Amino acid sequence: MNKYLLSLCFAISIGISSYVTFVFAQTPPPPFPPIATDVTSEDITKFIDNLPRDRVSDRPIRSVEVTGDYRIGVYGVFRPKEFPGGSNLHQVNTTEIYYMLSGYATLVTGGTMTEAKQENENWVRGTAIENGVSRRVVPGDVIVIPGHTPHWFSELETDLSYLILRPDPDNRIPLVN
Repeated sequence: MNKYLLSLCFAISIGISSYVTFVFAQTPPPPFPPIATDVTSEDITKFIDNLPRDRVSDRPIRSVEVTGDYRIGVYGVFRPKEFPGGSNLHQVNTTEIYYMLSGYATLVTGGTMTEAKQENENWVRGTAIENGVSRRVVPGDVIVIPGHTPHWFSELETDLSYLILRPDPDNRIPLVN
């Protein structure tokens, strides 16, 4: 009887603990409903068309605070075929989500950066990546690159235009309206 009672008490305490964890893990709604942010196709096209063509341009179109106490940035990128650039590693929790708009290239992620050099406290640059995952990217592709992941365009077949969405749990990205 004592074993049965002990098992029942244990099961009840596990059930209560799980329920309390579930209830307290829920994010309460904000006091006022948030407002959605629009970045139209026209905004994106106009923005990217106005980026410099003589270098890699990665600039914010818009970045906002969102529910859950973090920020998200929408960036426009133009990468000319003549300037493929080296490998990068962002030592931050911000994920980069690439949405390819135009152009064709080979993107390598993961692996080991060659000739890696610390550029600043959050950024390492290198010349290439060894033993990474290589894929050909085309318009319409989406690639999710978690923070702390080396990445590199090893070959550019054409100029590239793409969006980068950057969910930023550490609120490092400056707000841009």
